[in-house]
Amino acid sequence: MKIVNPKKLVDFVAAIMRGGGCNTEEAAAIARRLVDSNLVGHDSHGVLRVSKYLEWVRDGTLKPNMSPSVVFENDSIAIIDGHRGFGQVIGEFAARIGIDKAAKQGIAMIGLTNCGHLGRVGDWAEMAAEAGQVSLHFLNTSGALRTAPYGGSDRRLSTNPISIGVPVAGRDPIVLDVTTSTVAEGKLMVAANKGQQVPEGWIIDKNGKATIEPKDFYAGGALLTFGGHKGSGLSIVTDLLAGAVSTGRSSDPDDIVLRNNMLSIYIATDVYDPDGNVSREARRFVDFVTASKPTKPGEPVLAPGDVERRNRSARLASGVELDDKTYADLVAAAASVGIDAKAAAVLVA
Repeated sequence: MKIVNPKKLVDFVAAIMRGGGCNTEEAAAIARRLVDSNLVGHDSHGVLRVSKYLEWVRDGTLKPNMSPSVVFENDSIAIIDGHRGFGQVIGEFAARIGIDKAAKQGIAMIGLTNCGHLGRVGDWAEMAAEAGQVSLHFLNTSGALRTAPYGGSDRRLSTNPISIGVPVAGRDPIVLDVTTSTVAEGKLMVAANKGQQVPEGWIIDKNGKATIEPKDFYAGGALLTFGGHKGSGLSIVTDLLAGAVSTGRSSDPDDIVLRNNMLSIYIATDVYDPDGNVSREARRFVDFVTASKPTKPGEPVLAPGDVERRNRSARLASGVELDDKTYADLVAAAASVGIDAKAAAVLVA
């Protein structure tokens, strides 16, 4: 393990992305959001993605410096084509449109299609919550089937994450950020990098048999949905909302390009509740739930988003942990765009 300074890591990743063809502003946005994923504990969406991003840029799957197009728009709806640009930039563009429309109309729906990897979906729920808005986000990856439906033995769905954010009076917002698969595929990458097995119930092998070896997934296996048929049903409707309803594509074996599609709904409660009763009622309810007597002394009930905020605070103070494989891949990615490997030494200085 390497303990890495977060600010230096942002600067290093930004330099790599500039070397990969991104302009200065785009490179900074990518680096900031990737490192923040590490900070909050979502390492699967953190800097281990850098080398893969460069690979996708080189094969034309991911396109630097793309400007999104608004292909349909009215007062409360926008459909946006991301032209396979970097999701960290295109996603923010889409979120800002949604937040602005909701602020005027009370509610907005944004369909984002044909976008590069959007990263941690919770980013967009956090962004809306900072603007005082409730938001719901449904995401799929049409060209990257990863998950078997309940009762099935092969890949038919993507990981299909969902994020929901709710502002709460006088405390941090609720931010739920989960995949409908048992875990994000990136967590298998993390386990593989560390040479670790994964818990039972995460994956099956290419024959549909349960396994705990990450390599079996990459040899043609599949992730499972959480909660059996319930998670499978939620995954299916997420794929429909993010893919078909957004005017993008639901999971499709004929789509050979990895692209994210996302349907987002933004709700500005102050339009119909100027006195803030919604936010105060949310506070009452969250306080009631989290006041439940813990089953384990010293481990209080947490609200969605609390773990991420605790992780961010701790890792900002003590540094970000990178496993040796992720660190080596990052150094190799830097070298591939002409950055001397010695430059990485500052990360652990």
